[in-house]
Amino acid sequence: MAYYRQVGEVPRQRHTQLRDAAGALLREELMGEEGFSSDSSLLYHRGVPSAITAAETWELPDQGLAPNHPLLPRHLRLHELQTGTDAVTDRRLLLGNADVRIGYVRTGGPESATGLYRNATGDECVYVESGSGTVETVFGVLAYRTGDYVVIPRATTHRWVPAEASRLYVIEANGHIAPPKRYLSRYGQLLEHAPYCERDLHGPTEVHLAAPTESTVQGTGESTGVDVLVKHRVGGRVVGTRYTHATHPFDVVGWDGCLYPYTLNIADFMPITGKVHQPPPVHQVFEGRNFVVCNFVPRKVDYHELAVPVPYYHSNVDSDEVMFYVAGDYEARKGSGIGLGSISLHPGGHAHGPQPEAIEASLGAEAFDETAVMVDTFAPLELGEGGLAVEDPDYAWTWAQGGQ
Repeated sequence: MAYYRQVGEVPRQRHTQLRDAAGALLREELMGEEGFSSDSSLLYHRGVPSAITAAETWELPDQGLAPNHPLLPRHLRLHELQTGTDAVTDRRLLLGNADVRIGYVRTGGPESATGLYRNATGDECVYVESGSGTVETVFGVLAYRTGDYVVIPRATTHRWVPAEASRLYVIEANGHIAPPKRYLSRYGQLLEHAPYCERDLHGPTEVHLAAPTESTVQGTGESTGVDVLVKHRVGGRVVGTRYTHATHPFDVVGWDGCLYPYTLNIADFMPITGKVHQPPPVHQVFEGRNFVVCNFVPRKVDYHELAVPVPYYHSNVDSDEVMFYVAGDYEARKGSGIGLGSISLHPGGHAHGPQPEAIEASLGAEAFDETAVMVDTFAPLELGEGGLAVEDPDYAWTWAQGGQ
Protein backbone atom coordinates (compact mmCIF):
# COMPACT_ATOMS: atom_id res chain seq x y z
CA MET A 1 0.00 0.00 0.00
CA ALA A 2 2.07 2.92 -1.32
CA TYR A 3 0.20 5.53 0.75
CA TYR A 4 2.33 7.29 3.36
CA ARG A 5 1.17 7.70 6.96
CA GLN A 6 2.80 8.93 10.16
CA VAL A 7 1.41 8.09 13.59
CA GLY A 8 2.96 9.11 16.91
CA GLU A 9 6.49 10.37 17.41
CA VAL A 10 9.30 9.83 14.89
CA PRO A 11 12.66 11.62 14.42
CA ARG A 12 12.98 14.31 11.76
CA GLN A 13 15.17 12.02 9.63
CA ARG A 14 15.14 8.24 9.37
CA HIS A 15 17.82 6.13 11.05
CA THR A 16 18.71 8.92 13.47
CA GLN A 17 18.41 9.04 17.25
CA LEU A 18 15.06 9.33 19.00
CA ARG A 19 15.00 9.50 22.80
CA ASP A 20 12.17 9.45 25.30
CA ALA A 21 11.54 12.09 27.97
CA ALA A 22 14.01 10.37 30.32
CA GLY A 23 16.74 10.39 27.68
CA ALA A 24 16.57 6.65 26.87
CA LEU A 25 17.35 5.77 23.25
CA LEU A 26 14.41 4.20 21.41
CA ARG A 27 14.96 1.19 19.14
CA GLU A 28 14.17 1.60 15.45
CA GLU A 29 12.67 -1.38 13.58
CA LEU A 30 12.29 -1.54 9.79
CA MET A 31 9.32 -3.69 8.80
CA GLY A 32 9.52 -4.17 5.05
CA GLU A 33 8.38 -6.41 2.24
CA GLU A 34 10.54 -8.18 -0.36
CA GLY A 35 13.74 -7.56 1.54
CA PHE A 36 14.49 -3.87 1.17
CA SER A 37 12.79 -3.59 -2.24
CA SER A 38 9.14 -2.84 -1.55
CA ASP A 39 6.82 -1.07 0.91
CA SER A 40 8.05 -0.61 4.47
CA SER A 41 7.53 1.28 7.71
CA LEU A 42 9.85 2.36 10.51
CA LEU A 43 8.68 1.69 14.08
CA TYR A 44 10.24 3.11 17.25
CA HIS A 45 10.18 0.77 20.29
CA ARG A 46 10.89 1.38 23.95
CA GLY A 47 12.08 -2.21 24.29
CA VAL A 48 14.09 -4.55 22.05
CA PRO A 49 11.77 -6.18 19.49
CA SER A 50 14.16 -9.11 18.99
CA ALA A 51 14.37 -10.04 22.68
CA ILE A 52 12.69 -13.42 23.20
CA THR A 53 13.17 -15.57 26.29
CA ALA A 54 11.49 -18.81 25.19
CA ALA A 55 10.09 -20.63 22.14
CA GLU A 56 7.97 -23.74 21.96
CA THR A 57 5.69 -25.51 19.51
CA TRP A 58 2.17 -24.16 19.08
CA GLU A 59 -0.14 -26.91 17.85
CA LEU A 60 -2.39 -25.42 15.16
CA PRO A 61 -5.92 -26.59 14.43
CA ASP A 62 -6.16 -29.21 11.68
CA GLN A 63 -4.46 -27.80 8.56
CA GLY A 64 -4.97 -30.91 6.43
CA LEU A 65 -6.41 -30.64 2.92
CA ALA A 66 -8.23 -33.25 0.83
CA PRO A 67 -8.25 -33.15 -3.00
CA ASN A 68 -11.44 -32.15 -4.80
CA HIS A 69 -11.66 -35.60 -6.38
CA PRO A 70 -13.87 -36.57 -8.11
CA LEU A 71 -13.99 -33.03 -9.48
CA LEU A 72 -17.21 -31.44 -8.25
CA PRO A 73 -18.75 -28.04 -7.68
CA ARG A 74 -19.30 -27.73 -3.93
CA HIS A 75 -21.68 -25.93 -1.57
CA LEU A 76 -20.59 -25.29 2.02
CA ARG A 77 -23.09 -24.05 4.62
CA LEU A 78 -20.93 -21.90 6.90
CA HIS A 79 -23.68 -20.97 9.35
CA GLU A 80 -23.87 -24.65 10.31
CA LEU A 81 -20.14 -24.76 11.15
CA GLN A 82 -19.37 -24.97 14.85
CA THR A 83 -16.28 -23.10 16.03
CA GLY A 84 -14.78 -21.94 19.27
CA THR A 85 -14.82 -18.22 20.07
CA ASP A 86 -11.13 -17.28 19.67
CA ALA A 87 -10.65 -15.33 16.41
CA VAL A 88 -7.25 -16.93 15.85
CA THR A 89 -6.90 -20.31 17.50
CA ASP A 90 -10.47 -21.46 16.73
CA ARG A 91 -10.46 -20.79 13.00
CA ARG A 92 -11.57 -23.78 10.94
CA LEU A 93 -10.02 -24.36 7.54
CA LEU A 94 -12.48 -24.47 4.64
CA LEU A 95 -10.38 -24.47 1.47
CA GLY A 96 -6.74 -24.01 0.59
CA ASN A 97 -3.74 -24.51 -1.65
CA ALA A 98 -0.10 -23.43 -1.57
CA ASP A 99 -1.05 -19.78 -2.25
CA VAL A 100 -4.07 -19.09 -0.05
CA ARG A 101 -6.11 -20.60 2.79
CA ILE A 102 -9.72 -19.70 3.56
CA GLY A 103 -11.11 -20.14 7.07
CA TYR A 104 -14.07 -19.17 9.23
CA VAL A 105 -14.67 -18.45 12.90
CA ARG A 106 -17.49 -17.13 15.09
CA THR A 107 -16.17 -15.18 18.05
CA GLY A 108 -17.76 -14.34 21.35
CA GLY A 109 -17.92 -10.86 22.83
CA PRO A 110 -15.23 -8.99 24.80
CA GLU A 111 -14.50 -12.05 26.92
CA SER A 112 -13.15 -13.82 23.81
CA ALA A 113 -10.31 -11.35 23.10
CA THR A 114 -7.37 -13.24 21.66
CA GLY A 115 -3.77 -13.36 22.73
CA LEU A 116 -1.06 -11.77 20.62
CA TYR A 117 -0.59 -13.31 17.17
CA ARG A 118 1.44 -12.80 14.03
CA ASN A 119 1.16 -14.59 10.71
CA ALA A 120 4.62 -15.01 9.20
CA THR A 121 3.35 -16.94 6.17
CA GLY A 122 1.67 -13.94 4.53
CA ASP A 123 -0.86 -11.13 4.71
CA GLU A 124 -4.34 -11.73 6.07
CA CYS A 125 -7.55 -10.23 4.67
CA VAL A 126 -10.41 -10.83 7.10
CA TYR A 127 -13.94 -10.05 5.92
CA VAL A 128 -16.26 -9.18 8.80
CA GLU A 129 -19.55 -10.89 7.93
CA SER A 130 -21.09 -9.48 11.11
CA GLY A 131 -20.04 -7.91 14.39
CA SER A 132 -17.77 -5.15 15.60
CA GLY A 133 -14.72 -4.59 17.77
CA THR A 134 -11.09 -3.62 17.49
CA VAL A 135 -7.86 -5.12 16.27
CA GLU A 136 -4.96 -3.99 18.44
CA THR A 137 -1.70 -3.98 16.50
CA VAL A 138 1.90 -2.95 16.87
CA PHE A 139 0.93 0.04 14.67
CA GLY A 140 -2.01 1.02 16.89
CA VAL A 141 -5.71 0.19 17.07
CA LEU A 142 -8.11 -0.46 14.20
CA ALA A 143 -11.86 -0.43 14.73
CA TYR A 144 -13.82 -2.99 12.70
CA ARG A 145 -17.52 -3.32 11.86
CA THR A 146 -19.81 -5.40 9.68
CA GLY A 147 -18.72 -5.28 6.04
CA ASP A 148 -15.09 -4.38 6.72
CA TYR A 149 -12.13 -5.99 5.07
CA VAL A 150 -9.36 -5.95 7.70
CA VAL A 151 -6.02 -6.21 5.87
CA ILE A 152 -3.12 -7.14 8.15
CA PRO A 153 0.41 -7.24 6.68
CA ARG A 154 2.58 -10.28 7.12
CA ALA A 155 4.26 -10.59 10.53
CA THR A 156 2.22 -7.77 12.12
CA THR A 157 1.76 -8.55 15.82
CA HIS A 158 -1.90 -8.08 16.71
CA ARG A 159 -4.87 -9.30 18.74
CA TRP A 160 -8.61 -9.35 18.11
CA VAL A 161 -10.89 -7.74 20.71
CA PRO A 162 -14.55 -8.25 19.70
CA ALA A 163 -17.08 -5.84 21.16
CA GLU A 164 -19.80 -8.35 20.29
CA ALA A 165 -20.10 -11.77 18.68
CA SER A 166 -18.49 -11.57 15.23
CA ARG A 167 -18.44 -13.81 12.17
CA LEU A 168 -15.06 -13.61 10.43
CA TYR A 169 -14.21 -14.96 6.97
CA VAL A 170 -10.44 -15.28 6.88
CA ILE A 171 -8.30 -15.16 3.71
CA GLU A 172 -4.68 -16.01 4.53
CA ALA A 173 -2.14 -15.46 1.74
CA ASN A 174 1.23 -17.09 1.27
CA GLY A 175 2.53 -13.68 0.25
CA HIS A 176 1.02 -10.20 0.07
CA ILE A 177 -2.42 -8.71 -0.58
CA ALA A 178 -2.80 -5.29 -2.24
CA PRO A 179 -5.04 -3.24 -4.54
CA PRO A 180 -4.88 -4.45 -8.16
CA LYS A 181 -1.99 -2.93 -10.07
CA ARG A 182 -4.32 -1.67 -12.80
CA TYR A 183 -5.97 0.62 -10.23
CA LEU A 184 -2.67 2.31 -9.37
CA SER A 185 -0.59 5.03 -10.97
CA ARG A 186 3.06 4.28 -11.59
CA TYR A 187 3.74 6.06 -8.28
CA GLY A 188 1.12 4.08 -6.35
CA GLN A 189 -1.89 6.42 -6.16
CA LEU A 190 -5.32 4.89 -6.69
CA LEU A 191 -6.54 6.13 -10.07
CA GLU A 192 -9.85 7.73 -11.04
CA HIS A 193 -11.21 4.52 -12.57
CA ALA A 194 -10.57 2.53 -9.38
CA PRO A 195 -13.75 1.56 -7.48
CA TYR A 196 -12.35 2.97 -4.23
CA CYS A 197 -9.73 5.53 -3.19
CA GLU A 198 -7.44 6.39 -0.30
CA ARG A 199 -10.27 8.15 1.57
CA ASP A 200 -11.93 4.75 1.94
CA LEU A 201 -8.90 3.15 3.64
CA HIS A 202 -8.73 3.51 7.41
CA GLY A 203 -5.46 2.83 9.22
CA PRO A 204 -4.46 3.27 12.87
CA THR A 205 -4.73 6.86 14.05
CA GLU A 206 -2.73 6.60 17.28
CA VAL A 207 -0.22 4.25 18.87
CA HIS A 208 -0.56 2.62 22.27
CA LEU A 209 0.52 5.28 24.76
CA ALA A 210 1.48 2.57 27.26
CA ALA A 211 2.09 -1.11 26.69
CA PRO A 212 -0.62 -3.37 28.14
CA THR A 213 0.44 -5.40 31.16
CA GLU A 214 1.36 -9.03 30.83
CA SER A 215 -1.78 -9.97 32.73
CA THR A 216 -3.95 -8.29 30.05
CA VAL A 217 -2.60 -10.64 27.44
CA GLN A 218 -1.84 -13.79 29.40
CA GLY A 219 -4.51 -13.68 32.06
CA THR A 220 -2.03 -14.66 34.76
CA GLY A 221 -0.75 -11.43 36.28
CA GLU A 222 2.75 -12.93 36.35
CA SER A 223 5.61 -10.87 34.95
CA THR A 224 7.07 -13.76 32.99
CA GLY A 225 7.15 -12.09 29.57
CA VAL A 226 4.57 -11.76 26.83
CA ASP A 227 3.48 -14.68 24.67
CA VAL A 228 3.03 -14.27 20.91
CA LEU A 229 1.66 -17.04 18.68
CA VAL A 230 3.49 -17.16 15.34
CA LYS A 231 2.19 -19.01 12.29
CA HIS A 232 4.91 -19.91 9.78
CA ARG A 233 5.97 -22.54 7.25
CA VAL A 234 8.37 -25.45 7.56
CA GLY A 235 9.00 -27.58 4.49
CA GLY A 236 5.81 -26.39 2.84
CA ARG A 237 3.71 -27.12 5.94
CA VAL A 238 1.95 -24.47 8.00
CA VAL A 239 3.08 -24.78 11.63
CA GLY A 240 3.08 -22.70 14.79
CA THR A 241 5.57 -21.42 17.38
CA ARG A 242 4.84 -19.75 20.70
CA TYR A 243 7.38 -17.03 21.47
CA THR A 244 7.82 -15.40 24.85
CA HIS A 245 8.99 -11.81 24.44
CA ALA A 246 10.95 -10.03 27.15
CA THR A 247 8.94 -6.82 26.59
CA HIS A 248 5.54 -6.11 25.14
CA PRO A 249 5.49 -5.68 21.32
CA PHE A 250 3.00 -2.80 21.68
CA ASP A 251 5.71 -0.52 23.09
CA VAL A 252 5.88 1.56 19.88
CA VAL A 253 5.86 5.34 20.41
CA GLY A 254 5.55 6.17 16.71
CA TRP A 255 5.97 4.92 13.16
CA ASP A 256 5.82 6.10 9.59
CA GLY A 257 5.82 4.55 6.15
CA CYS A 258 3.63 2.80 3.60
CA LEU A 259 3.16 -0.59 5.30
CA TYR A 260 0.45 -0.91 7.96
CA PRO A 261 -2.91 -2.60 8.61
CA TYR A 262 -6.08 -0.94 7.37
CA THR A 263 -9.79 -1.48 6.81
CA LEU A 264 -11.98 -0.97 3.75
CA ASN A 265 -15.74 -1.35 4.08
CA ILE A 266 -17.56 -3.16 1.29
CA ALA A 267 -20.26 -0.44 1.32
CA ASP A 268 -17.64 2.06 0.10
CA PHE A 269 -16.87 -0.01 -3.02
CA MET A 270 -18.26 1.75 -6.12
CA PRO A 271 -19.52 -0.92 -8.55
CA ILE A 272 -18.73 -0.69 -12.25
CA THR A 273 -21.71 -1.47 -14.49
CA GLY A 274 -22.29 -1.62 -18.22
CA LYS A 275 -24.79 -1.96 -21.04
CA VAL A 276 -24.40 -5.75 -20.96
CA HIS A 277 -23.21 -8.12 -18.24
CA GLN A 278 -19.76 -7.19 -16.90
CA PRO A 279 -17.17 -9.91 -16.15
CA PRO A 280 -15.82 -10.54 -12.63
CA PRO A 281 -12.61 -8.46 -13.00
CA VAL A 282 -14.68 -5.26 -12.74
CA HIS A 283 -15.62 -6.38 -9.22
CA GLN A 284 -12.02 -6.93 -8.09
CA VAL A 285 -10.99 -5.34 -4.80
CA PHE A 286 -7.59 -6.95 -3.99
CA GLU A 287 -4.98 -9.21 -5.53
CA GLY A 288 -2.48 -11.66 -4.07
CA ARG A 289 0.04 -14.05 -5.51
CA ASN A 290 -1.96 -16.46 -7.69
CA PHE A 291 -5.36 -15.30 -6.45
CA VAL A 292 -7.70 -12.30 -6.53
CA VAL A 293 -10.48 -11.04 -4.25
CA CYS A 294 -13.66 -9.58 -5.78
CA ASN A 295 -16.91 -8.38 -4.26
CA PHE A 296 -20.42 -8.11 -5.65
CA VAL A 297 -22.46 -5.29 -4.12
CA PRO A 298 -25.96 -3.84 -4.63
CA ARG A 299 -25.95 -2.17 -8.04
CA LYS A 300 -27.88 -1.21 -11.12
CA VAL A 301 -27.54 -3.86 -13.81
CA ASP A 302 -27.29 -4.03 -17.58
CA TYR A 303 -29.33 -1.53 -19.57
CA HIS A 304 -29.25 -3.01 -23.11
CA GLU A 305 -32.87 -3.68 -24.15
CA LEU A 306 -32.04 -7.39 -24.68
CA ALA A 307 -29.59 -7.77 -21.80
CA VAL A 308 -29.47 -10.93 -19.69
CA PRO A 309 -28.55 -9.59 -16.22
CA VAL A 310 -27.38 -12.83 -14.60
CA PRO A 311 -23.96 -14.27 -15.56
CA TYR A 312 -23.55 -16.38 -18.67
CA TYR A 313 -22.25 -19.92 -18.24
CA HIS A 314 -18.49 -19.87 -18.07
CA SER A 315 -15.59 -22.29 -17.75
CA ASN A 316 -12.81 -21.00 -15.53
CA VAL A 317 -10.15 -22.99 -17.30
CA ASP A 318 -7.30 -21.44 -15.29
CA SER A 319 -8.91 -20.89 -11.90
CA ASP A 320 -11.18 -22.08 -9.11
CA GLU A 321 -13.94 -19.69 -8.03
CA VAL A 322 -15.11 -19.37 -4.41
CA MET A 323 -18.17 -17.25 -3.69
CA PHE A 324 -19.28 -16.34 -0.16
CA TYR A 325 -22.89 -15.08 -0.05
CA VAL A 326 -23.21 -12.57 2.78
CA ALA A 327 -26.28 -10.38 2.21
CA GLY A 328 -29.21 -9.67 -0.09
CA ASP A 329 -30.76 -12.00 -2.64
CA TYR A 330 -28.34 -13.57 -5.12
CA GLU A 331 -30.37 -13.94 -8.31
CA ALA A 332 -28.22 -16.46 -10.21
CA ARG A 333 -28.30 -19.07 -7.44
CA LYS A 334 -32.04 -19.20 -6.77
CA GLY A 335 -33.21 -22.80 -6.58
CA SER A 336 -29.76 -24.25 -5.85
CA GLY A 337 -30.03 -24.46 -2.05
CA ILE A 338 -27.52 -21.65 -1.65
CA GLY A 339 -28.46 -18.90 0.79
CA LEU A 340 -26.90 -16.42 3.17
CA GLY A 341 -23.81 -17.88 4.80
CA SER A 342 -23.18 -20.25 1.90
CA ILE A 343 -19.97 -20.78 -0.02
CA SER A 344 -19.90 -22.16 -3.55
CA LEU A 345 -16.74 -23.66 -5.03
CA HIS A 346 -16.74 -23.89 -8.82
CA PRO A 347 -13.48 -25.54 -9.88
CA GLY A 348 -11.53 -25.12 -13.08
CA GLY A 349 -12.67 -27.76 -15.54
CA HIS A 350 -16.35 -27.34 -14.64
CA ALA A 351 -18.61 -25.01 -16.65
CA HIS A 352 -20.87 -23.16 -14.24
CA GLY A 353 -23.38 -20.36 -14.23
CA PRO A 354 -26.91 -19.52 -13.15
CA GLN A 355 -29.59 -22.03 -12.29
CA PRO A 356 -31.60 -22.55 -15.51
CA GLU A 357 -34.81 -20.90 -14.32
CA ALA A 358 -32.88 -17.88 -12.94
CA ILE A 359 -32.07 -16.69 -16.48
CA GLU A 360 -35.65 -15.99 -17.57
CA ALA A 361 -36.52 -14.70 -14.12
CA SER A 362 -33.80 -12.03 -14.34
CA LEU A 363 -34.92 -10.49 -17.63
CA GLY A 364 -36.01 -6.90 -17.21
CA ALA A 365 -34.31 -6.48 -13.83
CA GLU A 366 -32.92 -3.01 -13.26
CA ALA A 367 -30.96 -3.64 -10.06
CA PHE A 368 -29.63 -6.50 -7.93
CA ASP A 369 -29.60 -6.40 -4.14
CA GLU A 370 -26.78 -8.81 -3.38
CA THR A 371 -23.51 -8.82 -1.50
CA ALA A 372 -20.90 -11.52 -1.95
CA VAL A 373 -17.14 -11.92 -1.55
CA MET A 374 -15.35 -13.94 -4.21
CA VAL A 375 -11.86 -15.47 -4.24
CA ASP A 376 -10.51 -16.76 -7.57
CA THR A 377 -7.37 -18.89 -7.37
CA PHE A 378 -5.03 -19.87 -10.17
CA ALA A 379 -4.21 -23.27 -8.70
CA PRO A 380 -6.76 -25.90 -7.65
CA LEU A 381 -8.23 -25.65 -4.18
CA GLU A 382 -8.48 -28.55 -1.79
CA LEU A 383 -10.99 -29.07 1.00
CA GLY A 384 -10.21 -28.44 4.66
CA GLU A 385 -11.84 -30.24 7.55
CA GLY A 386 -14.19 -27.31 8.20
CA GLY A 387 -15.43 -27.31 4.61
CA LEU A 388 -16.01 -31.06 4.58
CA ALA A 389 -17.99 -30.80 7.82
CA VAL A 390 -20.70 -28.59 6.30
CA GLU A 391 -20.87 -29.67 2.66
CA ASP A 392 -24.23 -29.96 0.90
CA PRO A 393 -23.97 -33.28 -1.01
CA ASP A 394 -26.79 -32.41 -3.44
CA TYR A 395 -25.43 -29.18 -4.91
CA ALA A 396 -23.47 -30.64 -7.86
CA TRP A 397 -26.63 -32.04 -9.44
CA THR A 398 -28.90 -28.98 -9.16
CA TRP A 399 -28.39 -27.75 -12.75
CA ALA A 400 -29.52 -31.13 -14.13
CA GLN A 401 -32.55 -31.08 -11.83
CA GLY A 402 -33.70 -27.74 -13.16
CA GLY A 403 -32.55 -26.08 -9.96
CA GLN A 404 -35.35 -27.64 -7.94
